[in-house]
Amino acid sequence: MLIILYILTGLAFACVVLTLVMGTVAMSKKSEENRKKSNDWMWRRIYAQVAAIGLLALTVYMKSKGT
Repeated sequence: MLIILYILTGLAFACVVLTLVMGTVAMSKKSEENRKKSNDWMWRRIYAQVAAIGLLALTVYMKSKGT
């Protein structure tokens, strides 16, 4: 079970980095459409961060329990 949590946590962190990069790329272009895309990517990053923090907390909890 712990190895699955490690993998999911790593994927969540990778998702955070990916959404951050995509949002930054969209932000670098100056148009209203890209402004909206950048905003969408940044909201996705927030959701990914919440998931990553939750998974990290769950992983630490499970590891401390010794399961």
